[in-house]
Amino acid sequence: MNTEIKNALEVLKNGGLILYPTDTVWGIGCDATNPEAVKKVYKLKQREDSKALICLVADDRMLKKYVKKISEAAHSIIDISEKPITIIYDEAQQLAPNLIADDGTIAIRIPDDEFCYQLSRKLNGAIVSTSANVSGQPTPKSFKEIVPAILKGVDYVVNLHHEKICDKPSSIIKLSNSGIVKVIRE
Repeated sequence: MNTEIKNALEVLKNGGLILYPTDTVWGIGCDATNPEAVKKVYKLKQREDSKALICLVADDRMLKKYVKKISEAAHSIIDISEKPITIIYDEAQQLAPNLIADDGTIAIRIPDDEFCYQLSRKLNGAIVSTSANVSGQPTPKSFKEIVPAILKGVDYVVNLHHEKICDKPSSIIKLSNSGIVKVIRE
């Protein structure tokens, strides 16, 4: 795993794209603070950049770097959730501007996955994590379902968990600073 982290980290630091296994599905990733890298993700996915992407961070400490105010409810939801959960926070900061939604929000998950944790920790920053498919196409449930255009469009494919089957993306909850909670995806 250390070699894979080292290789992926080098690509991320140089503004490249990686294809990697997350705690949910295979993802396309880049350094979430690099606007040029984020632009490459949108281009590869053939997706409008008005549709925000999810980021992964290693832990609470890192989450605080990218979100101005984290409510107690967010901590509770993260603590009690038994499955991967992505929370959309108000007032995103210190991320690539083209990653932040028009309303100033950002979707972030703290993954329960050793590779993602180590990669984010060693990058000392957030990593974009969007499903490894062209926009509008089905999300691949395994590595072998990823289309050639995506495989060829990234700079590095992480050589881990190629046999892993993932049938579910994370749940997504929007948690506004005013206390309103809205389930976006169960």
